[in-house]
Amino acid sequence: MAPRAFIGREYELTRLHDMHRRKIPSLVVVKGRRRVGKSRLIAHFASTCPKNKFWSFAGLAPQAALDAQSQRDHFAKQLATILQNPPLTFEDWSDAFLYLGQQLKTGDIILFDEISWMGYKDPTFIPKLKAWWDAQTISIVMVFCGSVSTWIEENILNSTAFFGRVNLTITLEPLSIPESAALLKGSGFKGSPYDLFKLLSVLGGIPWYLEQMTSGQTTDTLIKQLCFEKDSLLLFEFDRIFHDLFNGTSSTYKKILNTLKKGMRTLAEIRKALDFAKSGTLSRMMDHLITAGFVEKQDLWSFKTTKGLKQSLYRLSDPYMRFYLKVIEPQRNKIELGKLKQVDVSHLSGFDSHMGLQLEQLLLQNRLLLLEAMGVRPIDVVADGPFRQSKTTTRPGCQIDYLVQTATRNLFVCEFKFKRSEIDTDIIEQMQHKMRALKVPRGFAVVPVLFHLGGVTDSVGESDFFYRIIDISDFL
Repeated sequence: MAPRAFIGREYELTRLHDMHRRKIPSLVVVKGRRRVGKSRLIAHFASTCPKNKFWSFAGLAPQAALDAQSQRDHFAKQLATILQNPPLTFEDWSDAFLYLGQQLKTGDIILFDEISWMGYKDPTFIPKLKAWWDAQTISIVMVFCGSVSTWIEENILNSTAFFGRVNLTITLEPLSIPESAALLKGSGFKGSPYDLFKLLSVLGGIPWYLEQMTSGQTTDTLIKQLCFEKDSLLLFEFDRIFHDLFNGTSSTYKKILNTLKKGMRTLAEIRKALDFAKSGTLSRMMDHLITAGFVEKQDLWSFKTTKGLKQSLYRLSDPYMRFYLKVIEPQRNKIELGKLKQVDVSHLSGFDSHMGLQLEQLLLQNRLLLLEAMGVRPIDVVADGPFRQSKTTTRPGCQIDYLVQTATRNLFVCEFKFKRSEIDTDIIEQMQHKMRALKVPRGFAVVPVLFHLGGVTDSVGESDFFYRIIDISDFL
């Protein structure tokens, strides 16, 4: 079977090649959500440098039985395999790094994948790695890669050990909607734009999830096979992610996500829902979830001054995470007993309404596409994001799917609609209600925009109410 084409990441590859052309040792850090394609990016980059050797090492996932020597033994085994040598043994990381360094040549690319696991239970790992790196004199590219982004932040990027030594940091984001569509079509997906968006709204732009597709299956069948059958791949993915990233404290992080599955919340609202004591602990845990790629912090702002307000909103930004918590987990017992094998997933309670909110998360991950479709230059954006106006005695509350303020004092009020049938004029009344509720300073224009999939009736198109009516199937 021919390998699947590598999709996207042009900017990241350009930066990596810039590093490779340097005549000094270059240190690169790649971080991002689990399954987003970090190690795949580096492997592909190395394949485009065929004259140079690629050394790839990965740590073992933490388990109770593993100790520091287990990680060194695993490293030694990988090194011996690359060199086609008899088994090696290192009782100290300094010896392991020294031996590796003796094998390197100019232009070589070295990947330490899941580096946080490699240094698991060994406090000397980082200082010994730093001492070895400082001694390098030949032009090589060393890449530190990992899903535990908080560990990388604390021990590499913000550490005094590697201060000033990291030449390039890449935070790898999910693939864009067009890139995800190209990956799916390359895997044999033949569905309609509605089916494609339905699938992307569940999986997001995570390459490993998208690559699980098999041709000749309907979208509902694919979702059922991935999420709703006994031993299905994404049924246990949530547990694996949290075990690997938040070992020992995963239950608390999961409780936080559960408070966000119904919508955006302030830190105070999350604290109240969890009955969490006032301290800096919850804020740090929220930062960890943001760094891991599962939560986004949306700062509210003043339309007049454009300054951020004291209150911020947190939202569950990862489509798979939300789908698991809202749709899969409530059915998990039935799934594990095989009771949903013959069920049409579209007939699950509230499935269509869930899909509308899933699409919202997907679109918010693709804001550059939204701005381009609206004709707004990113440089002109003062602030943007999902917006919630709290109810007070002098103003009503309202929630806007996506609000964009520009330097020319325009407020683009955007609505996302994901329907099988055409949208009728009810949408105009809904938008007028939101726009009346929104407290807007004098001198600002409120501009309604509709993003839809499934079409609009002629009366909506002819109403001249919306500044733009954008069919998101054009994004494909």
